[in-house]
Amino acid sequence: MSIAIDERKTKQGRQNSDATEGRASVLRALQLLDVFTGDQPTLGVSDIGRRAGIPTSTVHRLLSHLVKGDFVAKEGSSYRLSDRLFELGNQVGHSRPKGLRCIAAPFLGELFGATRLTTHLAVLDGPQVLIVDKVVGLSTYPARTDIGGRYPAFCTSLGKAMLAFEPEAEIRSTIAAGMPRRTRHTLTSPAALLQELAQTRTTRLAYDREEATLGQMCVAAPILRDGRAVGAISLSGAAQSYDVAAHGAALVRITAQLTRKLGS
Repeated sequence: MSIAIDERKTKQGRQNSDATEGRASVLRALQLLDVFTGDQPTLGVSDIGRRAGIPTSTVHRLLSHLVKGDFVAKEGSSYRLSDRLFELGNQVGHSRPKGLRCIAAPFLGELFGATRLTTHLAVLDGPQVLIVDKVVGLSTYPARTDIGGRYPAFCTSLGKAMLAFEPEAEIRSTIAAGMPRRTRHTLTSPAALLQELAQTRTTRLAYDREEATLGQMCVAAPILRDGRAVGAISLSGAAQSYDVAAHGAALVRITAQLTRKLGS
């Protein structure tokens, strides 16, 4: 009897070990996907391993599974995220509150048509903003942003517009994450940021006066629901020729219309 019990315990131990190892492999594979962010969409095995902190032999094995699963594509000796991931990633826009990206698209187009300025839609994710959509023209100021890109919330108009309507604990957490200087105009004082957020709660407008990128000015307004910002829309242009205050009323009007649309 004791021998049978011991065998069952040994079998269960192996099963638990296999399950633990399987979970660890999944997590490591997800780590590999995460290294493809930034300005290098194609990477070699050694670069992937170095960025993920995973041994090269393990990277080879995990990449082979990701390629078979069509999550990563191999090009020669290098790898990139697959078109399948692009397809899956674009489905996320449908699950943001009642399809925020799809519902907001015509509003962005309307705003761009009226202002001829680069127009962004973003959501807040911790201390960062995630760009969900962008409208730009041939003659607009070339804002160095990407759909799917992440940028600091504390020094962007989009981030400030949403932070202003976050609970105090979330605002403090964003400040605690750091306020490094990006340009000579970046606000690095928590007190100054809190003052701007208080003004935004009153005016529904937030500004970036060359704080994130030299030469670029931005104004943003939040998309509010039940007192919280589910997203924000911004307009950006060249600092020397862009009057951010001139477009504030249009932004507030558009975001108010979008809020009503989301509510319906």
